[in-house]
Amino acid sequence: MKALITDYGFPDVSQEKDILARAGIAVETAQCKKPDDVIAAAHGADALLVQWAPITRNVIAALDQCKIIVRYGIGVDNVDLQAAGERGIPVCNIPDYCIGEVADHSLSLALSLARQLPQTDAAVRTGAWKIIPPSPFPAFRDTLLVTVGFGRIARAVLARARPFGFQLAAYDPYVEEAVFIAAGIRKLDRYELFREAGILSLHLPLTSETRHLVDRDSLALMKRDSIVVNTARGGLIDTMALAQALIAGKIAGAGIDVFEEEPLPGDHPLRTAPNVLLTSHTAWYSAGSIPILQRKAAEEVVRGLKHQPLQNVANRKFLVST
Repeated sequence: MKALITDYGFPDVSQEKDILARAGIAVETAQCKKPDDVIAAAHGADALLVQWAPITRNVIAALDQCKIIVRYGIGVDNVDLQAAGERGIPVCNIPDYCIGEVADHSLSLALSLARQLPQTDAAVRTGAWKIIPPSPFPAFRDTLLVTVGFGRIARAVLARARPFGFQLAAYDPYVEEAVFIAAGIRKLDRYELFREAGILSLHLPLTSETRHLVDRDSLALMKRDSIVVNTARGGLIDTMALAQALIAGKIAGAGIDVFEEEPLPGDHPLRTAPNVLLTSHTAWYSAGSIPILQRKAAEEVVRGLKHQPLQNVANRKFLVST
């Protein structure tokens, strides 16, 4: 059996090679950027380990003996889940790593912007010295922090925010009211979340339904002292509309770690928009998160090729028996 690592940004993949070798699985590596690169490299592969490479419908149609695709990470929007399911190929992700890291990063962005630390720092560096920040802002106790989504990371963000005294709420139409009540979190509908959020933190997958959830119309509903944070997927926000809202002062700030196009283009207006913190898709990172991700991904490949129960199948609803 053979596994192909289509692409990776880790220092090395020795851990995966060791885990797979012990299971009798040979490993080949590549750095595929385009669908044609994957097609050329994946001939004869029984499994794909994928980081950013595009696994499109055409790629999946060309796979001659692939039995499992594992994504290094939580999001799976670079893999055509339906096409894989129609071929009977499970697509697995690693949704239970870096939960704490992303939650920490999300709240760090929110806290910094809510206290106007970047703006005050910039003013001090220019020689200004005022004991009042650049603009008025509410206390945390008067601020409603809302997560869009109520999964693992969203709940970790809310748990971290609670000791700071924030009012807490979430929006997730797929979670029953009783779950929110048990967690002590107010459940909002889609209209309420934009109208009422003081801090809006995004924690949901990118799908056709969620693409540009935050757009010009939803931003127009938000309060002028509100803040948007995104550590999930770049396509959840129309970033041109977000930049325009920041420049026009329609919202107070934004903390963005993920972008529709990465790296963020040099001429993108977010780079010069006021009151914005930009990080380069680093929310997932800690020195400990990388080996955990690599280990879990390799172990899922072994389970798939050894016909053992899989832990996380992202395309289960599309999967057909082969």
